[in-house]
Amino acid sequence: MLGILLGSIAIALLLATLIARIHLHWWWIRSFEFPRLQIAFLALITWILTVTLVETGPWLWVALLASGITLLVQVYYILPWTPLWPVQVKTAESDDADKKITLLIANVLTPNRQAQALIDMIKQHQPDIVLTLESDQWWQDQLDPALAEQWPHSVKIPLDNLYGMHLYSHLELTDTSVEWLIQDDIPSIHTRVTLANGESIRFYALHPRPPAPSESEKSLWRDAELLLVGKKIHEDPRATLVAGDLNDVAWSRTTRLFCRVGGMLDPRRGRGLFSTFHAKHPALRWPLDHIFVTEHFTLVGMQRLHYFGSDHFPILATFCYRPSRQDEHETPEADAEERSEASETIQEGKTEQQET
Repeated sequence: MLGILLGSIAIALLLATLIARIHLHWWWIRSFEFPRLQIAFLALITWILTVTLVETGPWLWVALLASGITLLVQVYYILPWTPLWPVQVKTAESDDADKKITLLIANVLTPNRQAQALIDMIKQHQPDIVLTLESDQWWQDQLDPALAEQWPHSVKIPLDNLYGMHLYSHLELTDTSVEWLIQDDIPSIHTRVTLANGESIRFYALHPRPPAPSESEKSLWRDAELLLVGKKIHEDPRATLVAGDLNDVAWSRTTRLFCRVGGMLDPRRGRGLFSTFHAKHPALRWPLDHIFVTEHFTLVGMQRLHYFGSDHFPILATFCYRPSRQDEHETPEADAEERSEASETIQEGKTEQQET
């Protein structure tokens, strides 16, 4: 009986693993890309229990084979975001203050009222740029008086639909625009940031709608927005940072395609998951908040900050603008088929109407 139970669990985990490989945009298919770490852990436990508790029989081999395959596939996806893998963004070798830029990214959770906890974190870490997501007028009213003096350059989009965003910077912002790339209620911020040494870099802030029953029946529009930004970066290759809550995990097909299309690097690769969501449920946690960089940057440091009432943890990262070291990076690059796939997804996202 135990063999049947463990075998059935192993088969279910294997099916969840295989479903994630289906190239369709439906939310229930894409959702299987998120809990890879959790599925791998369950597969490992199933394999261990089978070895220790199940006697010889057909279900022994079913459970061992299914859980073993599941574990290997999931580890294949997860391993690049562990210290066992080579880093993708090189570590900074010098500490030139005028070439550094520090970002603090925080999804505040609109109904959360612990604004002072976030403000205290911002003042403690003194980032150059603060990006808040899900921030509405109430959050703007709390942040403005606290941040205006030290972070005078700002972009404010207070919305009540969970997709508001605010950008505060003590570095000068130029060529700033708010774009509604794919959906007319989902904003993104496009700007140029002038570093202390006078160099100018490009910055994108994104927060696309997630594929979920209460939000969007497909991942199409999220995928299209991300790939459109990747395409823009490819067409105008200059020093660029992309940050935000992408409502997608680091190892997903779309995120990896975005990195290849845009030539973007993930500072977490070779260092750790830095899982930011869900802050209140450790067993159901994955990396949803991201910062990607072009090959012009090295990493000084990156950390997940502490809980402040939101369902997301903030992320703090410091980069050094080092174009002289860009040849040291192995920049991902999309092939012709992948660029065609990205263009098709973007076109579909622009033309297909969402039904929610």
